[in-house]
Amino acid sequence: MFFDEAEVRRAFEEDEFVPFFQPLVELRTGQLAGFEILARWNHRRLGMIQPDDFIPLLEKVGLIDNLTQTVLEKAFAAPALAGNSLTLSVNTSPNQLMDFKLPERFAAVAEEGGFSLDRLTIEITESAIVDDLLRAAAVAGELKALGCKLALDDYGTGYSSLKHLHALPFDELKVDRSFVGSMTHNRDSRKIVASVVGLGKSLGLTTTAEGVETREQADMLFQMGCDQGQGWFYGKPAPACELDRMVSAAPQALRLCLPDLATESSILNPDALPGQRLAQLQAVYDGVPVGLCLLDQKLRYVSLNRRLAQMNGIPLAAHLGRTPAEVIPHVFPKVEAFMRRALAGEPVLGVEVQKTGTEPNTPGQTLMISYQPVRDEAGEVWGVSVAIMDITERRRMEDALRETEDHHRNMIALSPHVPWVLNAKGEIIEASPRWEAITGQPLEEALGSGWLKALHPEDVVATLESIRNSLHHGLQIDVKYRVRKANGVWRWIWSRGSPHFGPSGDVLCIYGVSEEMQGPDSNQDSSQSPNRL
Repeated sequence: MFFDEAEVRRAFEEDEFVPFFQPLVELRTGQLAGFEILARWNHRRLGMIQPDDFIPLLEKVGLIDNLTQTVLEKAFAAPALAGNSLTLSVNTSPNQLMDFKLPERFAAVAEEGGFSLDRLTIEITESAIVDDLLRAAAVAGELKALGCKLALDDYGTGYSSLKHLHALPFDELKVDRSFVGSMTHNRDSRKIVASVVGLGKSLGLTTTAEGVETREQADMLFQMGCDQGQGWFYGKPAPACELDRMVSAAPQALRLCLPDLATESSILNPDALPGQRLAQLQAVYDGVPVGLCLLDQKLRYVSLNRRLAQMNGIPLAAHLGRTPAEVIPHVFPKVEAFMRRALAGEPVLGVEVQKTGTEPNTPGQTLMISYQPVRDEAGEVWGVSVAIMDITERRRMEDALRETEDHHRNMIALSPHVPWVLNAKGEIIEASPRWEAITGQPLEEALGSGWLKALHPEDVVATLESIRNSLHHGLQIDVKYRVRKANGVWRWIWSRGSPHFGPSGDVLCIYGVSEEMQGPDSNQDSSQSPNRL
């Protein structure tokens, strides 16, 4: 289709150039993220004309800035975009990126339309950078200073170079439609898409796939970790009058296509694509009772298992691309420091965290969490692996046991008896502190065979004989002996015990109790022999 300069100038005078809007969708949720602005020529005689038929001419005759200003003015003024956070993206030509006045024009149009430039992404093709890298970087730097975001468009189709990707402060990396359209049936295309998405992730860039036309493509991109998609599957470019309908439309439901462990022959196959490996590992991780996730350098969820989604009470897909600060804001302040330490390269293991209930009167949880730095081939930390175990029930049982033990100790301390335990050698290994109250001998001195020092010398042999009979023949202990109290008076003690047998029939230990005898005969001098029972 051929047009001359006079025809396009007439089109500007008669306001025939209009913006069309193509939806940009967040893959993890299906929610609308914004729109890409696409120029159309609503020709008075020929109808709607595609940009490929007129943009080369506008660039040739120096009217491309007029087109950008016209479509931005109309887009910024669209009522459907007021009062929300939806973003817009717009293409710039190579000639525009060489123009130092470009940032000034963008600022003027945004101010006139009352549109915040932090909602605008400017798409730049690699061909715009090649001719004069320093000039392009200077213009791009001024656009960033205004709040604009920068996207590298059609990466991999032109003068692809990591040098160009690092030359400008990009926020977004776009996957070309030529690879997206063929990736479901072409393995090489799948590898390219997965590599571009992986590159974007490693550099902390948002990744957007163009030309998404089928559910299968959307699902595959989601599994690869791509952030956004645009294409006919989500909606064709539409005029401003259709914006209200597109903004209020229901989000695209996601279907997480994970392999069947019983039939999938390539589980953990080292030759599988990165996206396939992610799906395969997801299926494996979902089978463990521990919450698992992987966070990138910006602490965004890259992947997680269903157990962790259940623990957080939030759908799995709603985690991806978000941070723990957004997903679990009541827990994040307690664990942020540990995550930062892992990002710095330090493993942090066995952190115990109390997680309070999100609703009033709901029980909290006790979590045991470990953080491990994840390194790339060069040894650089690019993320954090997190393992979370719910130990609430275990802690509850330990607390109950501790409480029972405390009660038992208190009961023993208040009891007039002295419980004790003898080991298989006849040595005291445990006894009540009341022994010291009765005998005056400190408990630490009584342990082992030290307690025999408190006995009347005439009673030691018979007492030891009773212990030997219990250990060797399994007999009950029932013996009386005298101990000297601190005031020098001898008091009678009555001790009884029962042997505890092991599986082989041997005596493992003897449990017993001693008590101070009361009555007129309980105080006797050393000349009186004991009456053993």
